[in-house]
Amino acid sequence: MLKDVERWLSTRSWSVTDRPLHKILAAKHRTGQSVSVVLPALNEEETVGEIVAIIRHDLMQQVPLVDEIVVVDSGSTDRTSEVAAAAGARVVHRDDILPRIPAVPGKGEVLWRSLLVTSGDIVCFIDADLKEFSSDFVTGIVGPLLTEPGVDLVKAMYDRPLGGAAGQGGRVTELMARPLLNMHWPQLAGFVQPLGGEYAARRSLLEQLPFPVGYGVELGMLVDALHLVGLDALAQVDVGVRKHRHQDGQALGRMAAQIYRTAQLRLARGHLIRPSLTQFERGPDGFEPRTYSVDTEERPPMADITEYQSRKVA
Repeated sequence: MLKDVERWLSTRSWSVTDRPLHKILAAKHRTGQSVSVVLPALNEEETVGEIVAIIRHDLMQQVPLVDEIVVVDSGSTDRTSEVAAAAGARVVHRDDILPRIPAVPGKGEVLWRSLLVTSGDIVCFIDADLKEFSSDFVTGIVGPLLTEPGVDLVKAMYDRPLGGAAGQGGRVTELMARPLLNMHWPQLAGFVQPLGGEYAARRSLLEQLPFPVGYGVELGMLVDALHLVGLDALAQVDVGVRKHRHQDGQALGRMAAQIYRTAQLRLARGHLIRPSLTQFERGPDGFEPRTYSVDTEERPPMADITEYQSRKVA
């Protein structure tokens, strides 16, 4: 491990217990910064309501830490929007944001568009499929941004159980993302959950970053933030255990391919083959190929978008 990473682990890796809520609130009052929580959601009616309700109760009604909760629905066919709204979130549909640019499927697309419909100085992203959710996920990653002026982006770190096995979740992290980071961006080797969907950042950073539209968004954001603001502006906080819905092996394969493509684009900007991934499923006549595009379109920094510039001026 690089000496820089060893030092970073001792100075920029914290626990949620390191910052009591009263200290975070005092820092928010002192600095006057506002906090937006964004949940990207696609068919998450079983979990999104409880997450919204807990954040609203713990961090808006009990204490004034969070200023707005926005659920961005990316085309759900279930009752995700209704459940989220009933729990107290403002629900915005992906296709209604920046309609002059046709939306494409993907988590990164939703996160990028969320910058146009939120106002917080600090934007906190929380996946909508979490089970047994605790508001510590929010306070843990927002806390350093309110108390540490030199920190611009904070990732949550946690255990990810798979079935009954502790620490076996995060298969794409261990098989794809961690090797890529260690080999090509070793300064980022200290992140425990580089692909985790729970992180917070200053709007002033997010609006300068390109957003891969798919599953490569978390890796791309870390790499780009490293180059833009440096390692010491990045941090991580231990929030305990993360339980969520797990995807099957083939879905994870497609996710891994998108993440590799995101890394490839950052390693060699230039003329690259438009990639695809062929997987196999057993059919009536044996194994049948299924080919998927894993090209990773990217959205430009939001600061370059005319509508965003106009909103800031107004």
